[in-house]
Amino acid sequence: MQLAVIDDKTIPYADLEPSYLDRGTFFGDGVYEVVRSYHGRLFALEEHLARFERSLREVAITGVDIADIRNRVMAAFERAGIANAKVYFHITRGSGDRNHCAAAWMKPRFFMTVMELEEKPANKEHGVSVSTFPDWRWKRCDIKSLNLLANVMARMDAEKKGCAEAILVNDSGEITEGSSSAIFLVRSGGSEIVTRPLGPDILPSITRSMVERLAMPAGVRVVEEAFRPEDAMRAEELFLAVTTQDIVPVVQFDKIRIGGGRPGNCTRRLIELFAEHVR
Repeated sequence: MQLAVIDDKTIPYADLEPSYLDRGTFFGDGVYEVVRSYHGRLFALEEHLARFERSLREVAITGVDIADIRNRVMAAFERAGIANAKVYFHITRGSGDRNHCAAAWMKPRFFMTVMELEEKPANKEHGVSVSTFPDWRWKRCDIKSLNLLANVMARMDAEKKGCAEAILVNDSGEITEGSSSAIFLVRSGGSEIVTRPLGPDILPSITRSMVERLAMPAGVRVVEEAFRPEDAMRAEELFLAVTTQDIVPVVQFDKIRIGGGRPGNCTRRLIELFAEHVR
């Protein structure tokens, strides 16, 4: 008799709910997105959907109608009635017996949550501390995959150190990005912001892109180049870009104070511009 055990309950394998046999659980075989709203309006939904569609294509999950996903997201958001919400959704390749090769009959499975977003105004006002951690992720970080164990381990290490984020450092000693954020360095008296160029080693962050678009008209030059932890430690300012919090100043990097331990003028100006943009 084929069995399944769920915690302390034993049942016939044939009685298992499909969710227990999801390839997302077995293999992390799926992709996801996180979208937020401001003041009752979803922000950058089309950009997130475009990235989601690309991720699906890159991992060869087919049979997904992006227009249908858009409708599901908007309907769930409207029904929830949460002004400042965090919308998470993912698609996995399907559900069935555990096998590295997916069965041809499998259909993609969709899951979504709409939750109240926890605002953290103190982070913007006073800044946060970050710490470095080895970048142990796979070689296609441009795909927003469900495989996040290395990110989880990095964030756990940061939390142990009393830090809000882990900054990942690759085998060449270069910073790639945060465990769930992009990172920017400010230099040249606040006239330039620097972030790693897009490529397979980082996520094409929607918030990162928005920061770049807001910076240039404000007279802040955007430079895309690799930098190292020692560059970050000497930076005039540092900040993170992340969907759920947009721009967050960094005031301590591996226990080294940045900008006198206070958010700098350039970062504050970009926070203001972002707030105006989403108002």
